[in-house]
Parts: sequence; C-alpha cells; structure tokens
Amino acid sequence: MSAASTERSALAPPLPVRLTSKSWPSDYLPTTTVKIPIPFSQRRHGVRAVASSSGDGKGHSNRVIGGALELQADLVSKDVPALPRPLSSSHLRHSVSDGSRLRVAYQGVSGAYSEAAAHKAYPNCEAVPCEQFESAFEAVENWVVDRAVLPIENSLGGSIHRNYDLLLRHHLHIVGEVKFAVRHCLLANPGVQLEDLERVLSHPQALAQCELTLNKWGLIKESVDDTAGAAKFVALHDLKDTAAVASSAAALIYGLNILAEDIQDDSDNITRFLMLAREPIIPGIDRLFKTSIVFSLEEGPGILFKALAVFALREINLTKIESRPLRKRPLLRDDNNGNQYFDYLFYVDFEASMADQNAQNALKHLNV
Repeated sequence: MSAASTERSALAPPLPVRLTSKSWPSDYLPTTTVKIPIPFSQRRHGVRAVASSSGDGKGHSNRVIGGALELQADLVSKDVPALPRPLSSSHLRHSVSDGSRLRVAYQGVSGAYSEAAAHKAYPNCEAVPCEQFESAFEAVENWVVDRAVLPIENSLGGSIHRNYDLLLRHHLHIVGEVKFAVRHCLLANPGVQLEDLERVLSHPQALAQCELTLNKWGLIKESVDDTAGAAKFVALHDLKDTAAVASSAAALIYGLNILAEDIQDDSDNITRFLMLAREPIIPGIDRLFKTSIVFSLEEGPGILFKALAVFALREINLTKIESRPLRKRPLLRDDNNGNQYFDYLFYVDFEASMADQNAQNALKHLNV
C-alpha cells in the first residue's frame, strides 16, 4: 500500500462490518475464506467475499411467466435414453463419492445448460444432476460429489438470488467461475410444425429471454423448473401442440426436432457459473483475482458511499454492486420520526486478491 493510501485511510473512520472472505479465479478462477467478526450492537451482518484469478491476466426460478406446470417424469410415452435421476436431499444420505473420477453436481436434468457448463469447467468430470440448487450444495457438503457448478448471474436475466442466499447459508468455497454462452432452441416432437403449436414450456428465465420471439409466434408460455426438464416432458408425453425452449443437446438426448435456433431476443446471452468446493484455494498475487463480499450497513446519509470509498481510495476496481433486503430483519424503524425502511445486504465484486496487502487494508478499513 502506498504512503498516499496510508495517509488517506487514516483520515477516514473505519466502517464496521462482519466479513467472510473467499478467493477464486475468473474463467476458471481459485478461493480462500476469512471471517472477521464484529459486535452485534453495531448491526453489521454476515459478509462473504470471493476472490477469483484468471490464469493470465467467467435464474432465479421465479414462476412469473404464463402458467406453472409440474413435470412428472415417471410417465413415459416414447422411448427416451436411460439417464441418471436428479439427486434430491433424500438421496444424499445414501451416496458417497468413491473418488475414482471427479464428480460435479449441477441443477437440472441431462441436457441442461448447467451440465454443459460443468463439462466446460471440468472437461473430464462425471456430471451429476440435482433436483434443486440446494441439493447441489448439500451433495458437495456430504461428500456425494466433489464439486458443484451453479449459475450466479445472466447477462439478460441478472443475478440468481437464490444461489447468493445459499452461498451465505452453506459452508462451501468458490474455487473458480466459468462463463457459458446460452443459445436457446425451440424443440418439438418429430412431425410437429411451428403452426401446430399452442404453448411452450421452459424455465422462466429462458422464457423471458425469448419473450419477443415467442410473442410473435403467439405461443402461451408456461414455466417449469428447468429447460432440459421441459424438453424431457414434451418428449415423454409425445405432445403435439407443445414445444420446449432448451438447448440443442436436449434435442439430441430426448429425440426432439429443432424448429428454430438462437431464438433468444439478445444474441449476447451469457451465464456466469460458480465452481464450488469443500476446501478453499490459497489466493496469490501472480494472477488477476476477483473478490466478492456481502455486507450490511447502518442507515444514514452517505454510509454506502463511505463503504465503497475504501476501494476507491486504493484504486481497487469494483465490477459489481447490488442490494437485497435482509431476510431475517427486513424492516427497521427510524427512531427519529417513526418511519420504517428495508435493511439491506450489499453484494460487491472487486478486482484484487486477498493476498494483496492493498485489498487486506481495504477490508480492514471497511471493518472495525
């Protein structure tokens, strides 16, 4: 840290927070965890930080579109290859990885974009499907699998808040990230034409990303848990008036025809996936790292500005900031006039390694 930086930090009072710090690298990035507690009376809540390095210097399942449909995979009306059943929480107690091959959990069924992202992150892995995001977290924690690859944000749909919440709830470490280009296809059973269709099934994020195209075709949109699951449902029930928005890989797996390719409204549709493990990696200073922190602040004029200033003073570049209401205590009362307001968690990503003294000083300044 330069002398100028030291002088400036001495002029600004420290900002108390409770911090959890993780380090990891970007487009296959590494992770470390550090916890800095503070007194509860200062109302600073849990903060998780993730640092990722880039080698040489990559939806929230809201059911909000159309109707909702629960998939029943046990009803088979056509031949579909035998595929591994997604793990649920009840399965996790009876399975343990034998260590013979790296097992990587993802949410969804075979043909999901998350499965392709898992293979991009770990090319020689055995991809293990899980019913829910939380099942993937639990699978890693319980040694059923070695890693998990889960989406954290999409360039069109934004952050997957469910996984942000689960990162705070579970004790896993981010050991890297990978970016995956999503290319949506309209899939239907053999012999079905576009004019035969009345409705389309997919994950709500996928439906939202193809909204203009689907509206142009006049199709009723119905939400399901994942894109590949939609393709599987259409195939298993041999539906003639229903299509699925899913990947070309799902079409191949479930024997569906591709009626249209690249139907997303924006061609630049990128999803960022996190690579999670039980053990952290040690951050270094030989590569570019990215660190993510989560914290809350007391209400008051300029408090967030002062928190972010600890990075600006040290010329640390911020790459992401967003806020989420704190679930356990969402409403707080302003004692001065009786008004109520939300208490927020703030998510911040910045480009620095936790092994860098400059970044350490910034977090010390942010803390007590």
